[in-house]
Amino acid sequence: AMGFDKGNQSVGQAKVRFRKAPKSENVYIKLLVKLYRFLARRTDAKFNSVVLKRLFMSRTNRPPVSISQLAKNMKGKEGKIAVVVGTVTNDIRLLDESALKSTVCCLKITDNARARIVASGGEVITFDQLALRAPTGSNCILIRGPLKAREVYKHFGRAPGVPHSSTKPYTRNSTKSRKFESARGRRGSCGFKV
Repeated sequence: AMGFDKGNQSVGQAKVRFRKAPKSENVYIKLLVKLYRFLARRTDAKFNSVVLKRLFMSRTNRPPVSISQLAKNMKGKEGKIAVVVGTVTNDIRLLDESALKSTVCCLKITDNARARIVASGGEVITFDQLALRAPTGSNCILIRGPLKAREVYKHFGRAPGVPHSSTKPYTRNSTKSRKFESARGRRGSCGFKV
């Protein structure tokens, strides 16, 4: 009898499944998806398909970008548009606001971040305005936030307590834990240190 071939699932690797539409119920996101679906189909620009793919992403996969990261990424790129498929947030540690004098396109922006960008002579636009200005994404810089900055990633990796592991343990009171999983085995003066 012939065997049943399930494709690449038969060797234990499930197919890579990715979103074909946003899970969000937000009507504005859905309208942007409609717009960028059209642009991705009708233009050859990879920019539009990347923006479309990022519009589908979950919130954890759209990490926020601070204005200091914007300033760093836009250094020496005057006249270009910074594009963030996500939120732009303020950073009180950024003192030199001259680098913010650029056009920023994002899904969401905090009030303080918007005020600082506008005050330094920049402007904040939405994705529908961007589609009119740069339908193929010319002169646009796509910027992403740090995905692994979420606190959960500190807990991933080799088990806490095994040698050469710097993984953070989930303790009973992880924010204020002074005496849980922080003495024996975690410092040289108490038994041993891993």
